[in-house]
Amino acid sequence: MTISKDLLDILACPKCKGDLRLTAAEDGLICDACRLLYEIRDDIPIMLIDEAKKLD
Repeated sequence: MTISKDLLDILACPKCKGDLRLTAAEDGLICDACRLLYEIRDDIPIMLIDEAKKLD
């Protein structure tokens, strides 16, 4: 199961409130503005800033 398009449309980055995009592997959400990756575990996006991974 993957994140639905409707859910992706309403989710926003908790840090900057910007748009998110799904990773190619559909295992996370990326905020291009903050350069953060929010993982998706058990079909649930983990939208905690402290648990986000920084992208290089």
